[in-house]
Amino acid sequence: MARQAISAEGAPRAIGPYSQAVQVQAGKLTFLSGQIALDPKTGELIGGDAAAQTEQVMKNLAAVLAAAGLDFSNVVRCGIFVVDLGDFATVNEVYGRHFVGAPPARATVQVAALPKGARVEIDAIAAS
Repeated sequence: MARQAISAEGAPRAIGPYSQAVQVQAGKLTFLSGQIALDPKTGELIGGDAAAQTEQVMKNLAAVLAAAGLDFSNVVRCGIFVVDLGDFATVNEVYGRHFVGAPPARATVQVAALPKGARVEIDAIAAS
């Protein structure tokens, strides 16, 4: 898959681990539903702060990507939903460790609540 990060001088630089845009020549797109920090064995929300929950979310996304024969290098777009934008830097740090090279395009929004009382939810689009 040809993947190129786009950076426009006439637009603000990214303030986190994301690209302004990602352009792909894609044969197949995979749309991942939002993942929260559920333990896949128990189905229960894990305890902990935004860092611990974000790490579990990324593990869950990795498992779905693997089931599709993909990994984080195929991700071209993510949506991040947090209940407290005060967790923005923490979520960025954990999230950013999972992307080597140019990270995908992304939007982060604060929401009033997430399922099961989660602090973070992330969805993704992958291309191959």
